[in-house]
Amino acid sequence: MKKGIHPEYHVVTVKMTDGSTFETRTVWGKEGDTLSLDIDPTVHPAWTGGSSRLLDQGGRVSKFKKKYEGLGF
Repeated sequence: MKKGIHPEYHVVTVKMTDGSTFETRTVWGKEGDTLSLDIDPTVHPAWTGGSSRLLDQGGRVSKFKKKYEGLGF
């Protein structure tokens, strides 16, 4: 491997939305920085099983539903 082309790999603190923290190694930021998350597995619907609202911009969802309405969607 070539020397001097790789980013610095160091430890940072990750702060979750509920206030809990953990340390991880990354190339983000500088040694000792804190990364505060806006969305994490404790609040995101993909992990919590919550319902999500589907926004229909430009009628794409409506067009899809109309195209495949006979297939049981």
